[in-house]
Amino acid sequence: MNPNNDPYPNPDFEAGAAPFAAAPPLADEAPAAPAQADPPSAEQRLAELEAKHASVSDAYLRAKAEAENTRRRAEEEMAKARKFAIEGFAESLLPVCDSLEAAVAVPNASAEQLLEGTHATLRQLMSTLERNKVLPINPPVGTRFDPHHHQAISMVPADQEANTVVSVLQKGYLIADRVLRPALVMVAAPK
Repeated sequence: MNPNNDPYPNPDFEAGAAPFAAAPPLADEAPAAPAQADPPSAEQRLAELEAKHASVSDAYLRAKAEAENTRRRAEEEMAKARKFAIEGFAESLLPVCDSLEAAVAVPNASAEQLLEGTHATLRQLMSTLERNKVLPINPPVGTRFDPHHHQAISMVPADQEANTVVSVLQKGYLIADRVLRPALVMVAAPK
């Protein structure tokens, strides 16, 4: 064993010499870059951080203002939508109103003329409602009672299956698949 108790002795290694001394650069190698300059002073670092803070604060304030403007615009649009949502529907009802006014303006209309005009106006009204997705709920006799679309006024004895519609007292209406008014029905009582 060697005097330093090194299990892998190096005959070229001298005791006390630096074990990993830098080798001299080869002829075609560029000399190593000089060591990094001194780290920035505390004042320089503080100035950099203050500039970065100002930039981030400005970006935050701009983003906050933009979000507030977007929220305000959305609220204004919602208010306008609520205010004028019925505008299209009301406009489509104006011809029905005109027809009724024209019928009233006829001074000596016969009963048949009034009845004919009333039927024409009713067809016009139903067409307008249908265009605006207002559809009637008018279940045929024998239809199973549906509490989501029907309102039972009474249960009556009938020669049909229990809990089925016996008669419709008043049509109901849906608006875009939502019940506007349920149909008023009489329902068959259990036997």
